[in-house]
Amino acid sequence: MHLVSRIRQTRRTPLLQVVKTSAAVVVAWFASVALLQQPLPIFAAIAALLVVLPSVNQSLVRGLERSVGVVAGVLIAFAAGQLFGASTWIVLGIVVVSLLVSWALRLTPSSANQVPISAMLVLAIGAQTPDYALDRVLETVIGAVVALAINALVVPPVLLAPAHLAVGRLTRDLAAVLDELGDVLATPSDRERLGAVLAQARGLRELQAKAAAAVAAGEESLMLNPRASRQRTVLEADSQLLVRLTVLVNRVVGMTRSVHDNYDAELVDDPAVGQIAEELHRAAHDVRLLRREAEDAAPPASSGPTGGGRTPTPPALPEGPALTAPVQVLRPDPDHWVLIGSLLEDIRRVREEVIGE
Repeated sequence: MHLVSRIRQTRRTPLLQVVKTSAAVVVAWFASVALLQQPLPIFAAIAALLVVLPSVNQSLVRGLERSVGVVAGVLIAFAAGQLFGASTWIVLGIVVVSLLVSWALRLTPSSANQVPISAMLVLAIGAQTPDYALDRVLETVIGAVVALAINALVVPPVLLAPAHLAVGRLTRDLAAVLDELGDVLATPSDRERLGAVLAQARGLRELQAKAAAAVAAGEESLMLNPRASRQRTVLEADSQLLVRLTVLVNRVVGMTRSVHDNYDAELVDDPAVGQIAEELHRAAHDVRLLRREAEDAAPPASSGPTGGGRTPTPPALPEGPALTAPVQVLRPDPDHWVLIGSLLEDIRRVREEVIGE
């Protein structure tokens, strides 16, 4: 099963991309036949297969990489053929030389692999086929251009929904942890519950990483995309919200760890701790408001599960921002003043981030 997981994806490639790739191969094939009079334009089809990618920007980069690799390989093979002929040892030597040239030029893996492949094919087949080297370059360029055009003009992909969904899940889970932490401070809790809250808080880091990757993929999908102008506002809202959530995640994980390591059942009797618990609920309320503000600029998206941990029921709070000024403690607790002081400072910083100071 482990071996099978290495060759299978967890999710299928979108059917639209499969259709676009097939169309690009067919169009590139017939374009090469018409323009170059090639009965079997294999290299145009290969280029089209490789260049249709999830974003227009990726397609452009892959097309350039493949074209550069082909041209470099053809030039190396042509020069070697003119100087040394087409013997077997020349083919092997050209492979080594091509790899060294790719390394020296710091070519990407896609271009670096294409250089020796093109050089070998030119020396092995080009010796018996006139103009093979030139036709290979032209076929590759035709296939890459056709694939790029089809990917850009036929429903170019816009990966906004995954980014919006990932940021929304992070926001909901962050608010849930704040509510849960407030409940822990307001009611007596055992070590099992404290451990569960800490695990839930640590899970926010994974959600944050997934959201950052989804936003990055969304930004790349808009590059060179004709549909980007009317979609960019949505992604910008999610991106700005993610920046604020990243700071809050780091703060909340630290707060939860402090409570987990220094918790004492007597904390629930401290008036200052009760105020801190209320402020945590208010912070959760305001984090949800941040998501609502971002959704005003975003299309509706299906939500789905938010992750592990039970979701506490927050107290009734106003529709507007609920965070108040930081709690003031007139008499420090002699046993828990370090924990209370650190929580107060963390809440102050959470408040500043939520209200944008």
